[in-house]
Amino acid sequence: MTTEPPGSPLIVVGVDGSDSSLNALVWAARQARLTGARLRLVTCWQLPRPFGYDLGYEGWRPEEDAVHVQEQALASLDDPLADVTTESRIVEGDPARVLVEEAKAADLLVVGSRGHRELVGMLLGSVSEFCAAHASCPVVVVHEGQRAAERLELGRRDGD
Repeated sequence: MTTEPPGSPLIVVGVDGSDSSLNALVWAARQARLTGARLRLVTCWQLPRPFGYDLGYEGWRPEEDAVHVQEQALASLDDPLADVTTESRIVEGDPARVLVEEAKAADLLVVGSRGHRELVGMLLGSVSEFCAAHASCPVVVVHEGQRAAERLELGRRDGD
């Protein structure tokens, strides 16, 4: 992935591999294309809290899993980011706090309405709610519905 000077507009998007985050990625990619902004994909990971139990993390590589999540998300887009400058960040930590921190340098933060942890049927997940309440830039929460990759063909312009 390439980078541009820090002065160019920046859109940060949270990617966790869920359908909701893929919808957010599609929306953010389209917005980046329309505005000429850089797009920073952020994927977080953290070790579960053991509460006194030895969970045996041997062989588990969460950072590698996070890289794989981003690769799969980008692959699912059928190369719509060819003309968008992208950055990739894999960060250990609580997703809500990491995204708010990343958004300090951004013009826009884009998140899905819910990820892997939220209860089915909730309109707003804990991460998106935290980001909307605490980010220092505007936040777009992309809601579930028809899968965005099917809704939007980013390689085509409207009316083509």
